[in-house]
Order: sequence, then structure tokens, then C-alpha cells
Amino acid sequence: MKIRLFNIILFCYCCTLAPSCNHSHHSEQLQEGDILFQNLNCGDLCNAIEAVTEGVNGKDFSHCAMVVNVNDTLRVIEAIGDKVQVNSLKKFFARSGDTTVIQNITVGRVKHQFENLIPNAISNVKQLIGHPYDDEFLLGNGKWYCSELIYETFKKVNNQNDFFELEPMTFKDPKTQNFFPAWIKYYKELNTEIPEGKPGINPGLISRSNKIQIIKINSFNDINSN
Repeated sequence: MKIRLFNIILFCYCCTLAPSCNHSHHSEQLQEGDILFQNLNCGDLCNAIEAVTEGVNGKDFSHCAMVVNVNDTLRVIEAIGDKVQVNSLKKFFARSGDTTVIQNITVGRVKHQFENLIPNAISNVKQLIGHPYDDEFLLGNGKWYCSELIYETFKKVNNQNDFFELEPMTFKDPKTQNFFPAWIKYYKELNTEIPEGKPGINPGLISRSNKIQIIKINSFNDINSN
């Protein structure tokens, strides 16, 4: 089983293993407030992330985003590239090779007892559009990486109490306990230290939270993909 220590590094450029009671077995329609989990192909960095993180049902995730309604159209708000931005669902799904049938995306929905937080969470995340991407993966620096965006959004609307849990980040190969070469190079180029052991969040951890349930969405026919 993969080590569950954290590599927050949701390289958007990034109940324990969720039990069956945390899943929906019938098809739903995508709705505002849903959290989408995705495995990006970003080479050695994504491989390093996947080696030290684990998503629900053992899946690999390196990115996540929130579904929002913009001008009566469902879209996603995500921290990716150089900033927090709004993108179409079609663009989001296409990154995982999903064009008509949704196979590679996992959809999480906040459980019914917490759904009162959704309207304020959506309002809050929209206020962060245009904010810079957090390429250092550090909390509280005024920048955002993908799962940090989700974490902080729900923390703010939960009276500044953690809604999703943090864990210590690790950038080390679990087989050797040495830093992955990809991370050594990455942080050297940033001219900063690797934040080993500092608190962080990642898509896999959010996907395993007992605050959400996994929803089955079959195809683009179920959503507005414009």
C-alpha cells in the first residue's frame, strides 16, 4: 500500500480509505460545489506525487477543482498554471482524455449534513480568481495550489476550523528515504528549501475525507460541458 504521507504537491501544472458507505452507486448529475479529482500527466513530478499519496479506492490524483455556476453554465475554478482561473468542464475533462464518457475523473460531493457550507464556499472561491499559483506549496503565503484552494475555501466558511485535514508533506522516495531528484531540481530552480514535513494538503487526501461522498457521473450528456 502506498505511503499516506503527504506530498501536497498537487502539481496542478498539481473514514481512512473511503469505505463503501461513502459512495453513491447510482448516476448523478454534476452540480455546483462538487469537487473533481484528476490524474495529470506531468512527468517525474506527478510520478513523485503518486508515490507518496493515495486517493480514494487507491486511485492516483495530482489535481482537483471545484464546480461552479458562471452565467448559468457549470464550469470549474482551479489553481493551475500561473493562477486561480475559471475553465470549462470540457477543457478540464479533456486533460484526462475524457471526451464523451467520463472514465478518468472522480467526483466528490460534500455530504448532506455539510451542504449548508456550499453557497459561501462558492462565493469565497470566486473571490480568489486571478490570485497567483503557489509553486512553493506552502500554506498562508497568499498564493494557492489546487488542493490548498479547496482546503482554505472550506476552512474559511467553517468558522476558520479545518474542514479537510492537513498532514505533513513529504518529498522523499519511500523506497530510499531520499528526496526525489525531480523535487531537488524543482526547488533548486525556485532557490528555496524543500518544505519537507510542513503541513499540507493534496487531492488524494481530500478524496478520502469522510466529509464527502463519491458520485458517479456517466457522460457529458449529464452535464453542461460548454
